[in-house]
Order: sequence, then structure tokens, then C-alpha cells
Amino acid sequence: MSRRDTVGLATLVAACSFGIPLRSARAQGVPLAIKGYDPVAYFTDGKPVHGRPDIEYEWDDYRYRFSTTEHRELFKAAPTRYAPQFGNFCAMALSKGELVEADPENWLISDGKLYIFGKVVGPGLFQRDLAGNVSKANLNRPLLTKN
Repeated sequence: MSRRDTVGLATLVAACSFGIPLRSARAQGVPLAIKGYDPVAYFTDGKPVHGRPDIEYEWDDYRYRFSTTEHRELFKAAPTRYAPQFGNFCAMALSKGELVEADPENWLISDGKLYIFGKVVGPGLFQRDLAGNVSKANLNRPLLTKN
């Protein structure tokens, strides 16, 4: 049994024992993506927007939050279009072989893809050599599975 299965079983037992609704107990064990920001809002509103805890969707081992049900439905239809390219991590740091948690307030959309960064200077630095930095970050993508 994997660690995730063990945690899931423990959550199920706790939910039953304490009368906690299973959906909310299970959701607590799934990590929150991009600190609860709505990934679709970057594309539709042109800015970071906090998602609502009552409008969530689980995808790729993360819990995404959305500011509207319409945004959730757009994400469900095409999650790879809206999800940040490197999950919760800074694209610029990953291009250098480092894992740094991103701040969703620092972001960039390029070629229809969302990138988030750890610092305010990240988007500008990343754009200086966009193709090279994207390539290097993708080469370092295996670091994300070690986290």
C-alpha cells in the first residue's frame, strides 16, 4: 500500500468516525494548486483571482479552485490549457535546476501557456530568453516528481 493510499484510508476512517462529510475530508488530503488561485482567470480576466473553496476540481493530484463555476467547467474541458506549466513551482527557478514555490501573483502567459514565478522579477527574466528558459525548465521537469 502506498503512502497516498495509507493517508486516504486514514482520512476515510476519520471521516466515518467523526461524521465529517467524505468529500471535504478527502479534499483536505489533496494538495491545493497555486495557493488557491483560479488558473482560468489569468486567461479570461487577465489577472490573478482567488478561487473559492466551494468551487473546486481535482486534477493531476491537485485541488484547483475557481472563482466561478464557468471557469471550473472550462478547466475541466481542457485542464492542460489552463494549468500552470510547472505546477506550484517557479518556472525561472526550474530553468536553473532549482525548485522554488511560486507566488501566483507573479505570472506570465506566453504562447497560450501559463507560467508562474517565485519573485516579481521572474516573468521579465524568463522572457529574456523565453525559448531557452522553457526548454531548460522542461529538461528539469523530473525534479518536480522528486518533490
